[in-house]
Amino acid sequence: MLTEENKDLLEELEENKTSSDTIDTSFENILETSSEESPDPLSVLSSELADQKDKLLRLYAEFENYKRRTSKERIDLIKTAGQDVIVEMISILDDFDRAQRIAKETNNSSNYTEGMSLLHQKLITLLSNRGLHTMNSTGQVFDPELHEAIAEIPAPSEDLKGKIVDTVEKGYLLSDKIIRFAKVVIGK
Repeated sequence: MLTEENKDLLEELEENKTSSDTIDTSFENILETSSEESPDPLSVLSSELADQKDKLLRLYAEFENYKRRTSKERIDLIKTAGQDVIVEMISILDDFDRAQRIAKETNNSSNYTEGMSLLHQKLITLLSNRGLHTMNSTGQVFDPELHEAIAEIPAPSEDLKGKIVDTVEKGYLLSDKIIRFAKVVIGK
């Protein structure tokens, strides 16, 4: 015995049920449609991963080529670094050859001595233009970072104690970097 109120409620329920079925059906349709339209997220990620691997592989290959090219350039630079200085020194070597030939032909020792002096000055000028400088050691305080002591003798005077008395081999600086230490005799 359904009362009028109950009948109304029942009708409302049935209407709601039909509308909810319709909503459920349309939701399922939306899900199916959206899954058909958008690809599987796993396949999207795997294709992106493959693209990134390809990019990484290409970048690695490019870097390896860069390393190989720069090392080859560095080796070439080291092989030919002193070429311009050597080319300039060849002219001085030619001058030495001419001086020896003339000295043998003329037997004049004064001309030979003067020629050797000029060649020595030419060589010093060339090397100093390239940044080579000699160290002034005699009379200086001994510094183990600049000098190599090869002998120690009694100082000829009190002011030369602990100082360099004689320079056996000059020391050389190339652009403020020591390339050969001065070999010196120290007064004690």
